[in-house]
Amino acid sequence: MDIKIQKMIERTLVLVKPDGVERGLIGECIKRFEQRGFKIVGMKMVWTDKDHAMKHYTEDIAKRNGEHVRKYLLEFITSGPVVAMVIEGVNAIENVRKIVGSTEPRAALPGTIRGDFTHVSYSYADGKEIVIKNLIHASADKKDSDNEVPLWFNDNELHTYNMTHDKHIKE
Repeated sequence: MDIKIQKMIERTLVLVKPDGVERGLIGECIKRFEQRGFKIVGMKMVWTDKDHAMKHYTEDIAKRNGEHVRKYLLEFITSGPVVAMVIEGVNAIENVRKIVGSTEPRAALPGTIRGDFTHVSYSYADGKEIVIKNLIHASADKKDSDNEVPLWFNDNELHTYNMTHDKHIKE
């Protein structure tokens, strides 16, 4: 495979958060990625603890959004099981973010996961002093993906296999 094409094939972390699990939307989320030809190279259900969650929602979250937001996120991500996935494909980070939709559900476009299944605004969540329940997490960029994938998955939990879609992106 051409080196330029290999660099375009990326891996990204996706988490179906506790609200997505509780609402029975795991399959719907998986379907959205598979329909577009993305490959799930790792997947598991976990109930994360606070120490692990703090490595995912780092101090950077508090610096950007306030310590109260980080606190809400930590409480929420540890409140129930999540489905963690590593998704692979051409420009996976950018394309998965498009499928997921805007972090603020109110702003998420119809046709995205958040746009089709959520609608709450930041101001509503802030007024209730709760986390914004937006169903799903996707790595924001390459740096986040490089940190998040190994945080949630060991190398032996990630798999390589062929899909029919591979033929269409490598020709």
